[in-house]
Amino acid sequence: MTTDGIGSSGDGVGDAKVREVTGRAREDWFGILDEAGAREWTHPEIAAWLAADQGVDAWWSQHLTVAYEQARGIRSPGQRQDGMFEASVSRTVPLDAVAALHALADVVAAELAVEPLARNTSARHPTARFHLDGGEFVLAGSSPRGDDRSSISLTWGRMPDGSRVADVKATLREWLERVG
Repeated sequence: MTTDGIGSSGDGVGDAKVREVTGRAREDWFGILDEAGAREWTHPEIAAWLAADQGVDAWWSQHLTVAYEQARGIRSPGQRQDGMFEASVSRTVPLDAVAALHALADVVAAELAVEPLARNTSARHPTARFHLDGGEFVLAGSSPRGDDRSSISLTWGRMPDGSRVADVKATLREWLERVG
């Protein structure tokens, strides 16, 4: 966790797991990327190089790219490739995916005083999208985990800067706690 309370890409993924999956520690990858000149590359160029030239799995190449960009000050925690910021949280609840989404969407609708633009409950991973003033949005989602449990998530996206990311994450966590 960074000192401003905003999580970095390395949060939750230990170096042992990175080494196990990729064959190298995160810092070793950062050194390799520095030697290759990656500080001057775009995000897609870094991720593609890791995958194609270094044989890193696509998901892990994205993870390493974001972690590298954050470690080298190219990208702030919570910042997306387009320069906008987002905050995401998740937890597991004892509900099936559709019931979990309905419960979560109801909490979000009450808090935002706006109905979702769309609810997709027929998908394997049901979602509800709420559009906010200024182009920001909240996306509620659920994914089945088995045994009538689901992972629920909230993402608040398209924030123009990172000044609210930590506060938004705290708010989203409070909303998640009301479900299940």
